[in-house]
Amino acid sequence: MSGMFDGKNVLVTGGTRGIGRDIVMRFAAEGAKVAFTFRSSTSEADAIVEELGADRAMAIQGDAAAAASAEEAVSAVMDAWGSLDVLVNNAGVTRDNLMLRATEDDWDMVIDTNLKSVFNFCKAAYRPMMKQRAGSIVNISSVVGVTGNAGQTNYAASKAGMIGLSKSLAKELGKRGVTVNVVAPGYIATDMTARLPEAARDAMLGAVPLARAGSGADVASAVLFLASEGGAYITGHVLHVDGGLAM
Repeated sequence: MSGMFDGKNVLVTGGTRGIGRDIVMRFAAEGAKVAFTFRSSTSEADAIVEELGADRAMAIQGDAAAAASAEEAVSAVMDAWGSLDVLVNNAGVTRDNLMLRATEDDWDMVIDTNLKSVFNFCKAAYRPMMKQRAGSIVNISSVVGVTGNAGQTNYAASKAGMIGLSKSLAKELGKRGVTVNVVAPGYIATDMTARLPEAARDAMLGAVPLARAGSGADVASAVLFLASEGGAYITGHVLHVDGGLAM
């Protein structure tokens, strides 16, 4: 059975767990060849490649915050498959604390992993997509990048910065047929949110008009839409997948 991404090549950063893994699997289910990066989750990466097949999946280990890793990942896709049609920047970490207690290392880790990595991978993909005169970049931000959240100044700054970067890049690449968009998830049930204190989870869930947590599949559906023909005339947009949390 054919899928809407047959013949397309996709690169997802942070693709072994949570939302990233769901995005990888959905693109593969729709016919794409999918490369994904990971930092240390070797067993999870191997399991994905085994499940999808080495001819359709590629695991690339590296630090998303390092420019050389981004260049190597994009080159690996281009060398193996000949084109890069979709880039999804999903790699992210949290180091939550009130600013008074936050350290410089907390700030640097979050900004480098969440925001600098987007710069690195977008820059690495810039020339190939520009030459193709086609491509889609989807960056995974967060509702807190729009609304802010106490105790997450570093995380919110990284995710807000991603939105500004994406809008600016959309204006640079638009004439070359490349779209750049943002998906801003809200409270999504993942390993990361599972580590939040129960009181914090309950408070966040109580603020969601749809009265439930989202899933990685909800986010993946939004990413695939923006990268598909159906989203071809959308660029510089922030698509909220948050059950109404940001209203």
